[in-house]
Amino acid sequence: MTSSSVAQTQAPQVQAQALSPITTGVLVILTPKTGVTREQVMAVMPAEIRETVQLYLNGKIREWYSRGDGRGAVFLLDTRDVAEAEAIMEALPLAKEKIIDHEYIAVGPLFPLRLLMANPSR
Repeated sequence: MTSSSVAQTQAPQVQAQALSPITTGVLVILTPKTGVTREQVMAVMPAEIRETVQLYLNGKIREWYSRGDGRGAVFLLDTRDVAEAEAIMEALPLAKEKIIDHEYIAVGPLFPLRLLMANPSR
């Protein structure tokens, strides 16, 4: 195999790697389930906060915020896939009480930057 044919064979692999999204975290949006009262949520909050702080101290929660609409929270978890994020969140007290919904969004480096780096001649 010539060096040019090796380069041609490797080019699609490199390009495919450059185009594959990499998950470096999972954004989790928490919202109380319909019909759940503030009192129900607040009754569980002391335990929820203790366990959430422990996850932060263990490096699993990278960032956490209150939602601007006052209806829950947003966490950025330091996990490599949604399954790991689900396992973490489902073990927390609010989830165990089945009073909170979670939306999971895998996130990673800004995709267009990968495209630029895949074709540096442009």
